[in-house]
Amino acid sequence: MADKGGLEARALIAVEGGEWSGLLFDNPVVGLAPALTWTCSVPLAPVDGEPVALDLDWLPWVVADRRSMAGLEVSCGSFAEPAEASVYFRAHHRYDRVAVRVAEQRADRIRVVAAVSGDIDGLGPEEIAVDSWLSFGGITVQLGGVSTGAAALARLADFTETAGLVEVGDPRGIAFRFRPG
Repeated sequence: MADKGGLEARALIAVEGGEWSGLLFDNPVVGLAPALTWTCSVPLAPVDGEPVALDLDWLPWVVADRRSMAGLEVSCGSFAEPAEASVYFRAHHRYDRVAVRVAEQRADRIRVVAAVSGDIDGLGPEEIAVDSWLSFGGITVQLGGVSTGAAALARLADFTETAGLVEVGDPRGIAFRFRPG
């Protein structure tokens, strides 16, 4: 641990078991049009026996087919403009800058190489880098006015290929979820 209670970058090591997924979302109340974004959840080695993870959210990768992700990248210089990077260790710690690239793909697994920097919430490391294989976890559709799985899948088809996806239950009951089936 660093002097001020923060972590050292070398303590944050990617481990197996990560996942990538999509979210087709809108918010008509605030004027947010439907958009398909992606999340990469990278588990990190436990620190002091506690779980740690890096989440890269709202990645605006535009792709015709989830099986063609290799080569996609995004970077931003300010938190949520457009991507968000957060480390979860005892609390939610935000990072200002994000650079993430899909280095390669094998079926539904992608290799993500990412660096985040600009420690907003005082976690400790100014920069964290990961290189990790992630498994596809599916796509969630949460759109106003969509009330059936068939309608959700049809709307998703406007953004990306849906062949091979099947509906699975959403434990929260607020969205439609699709996974390879």
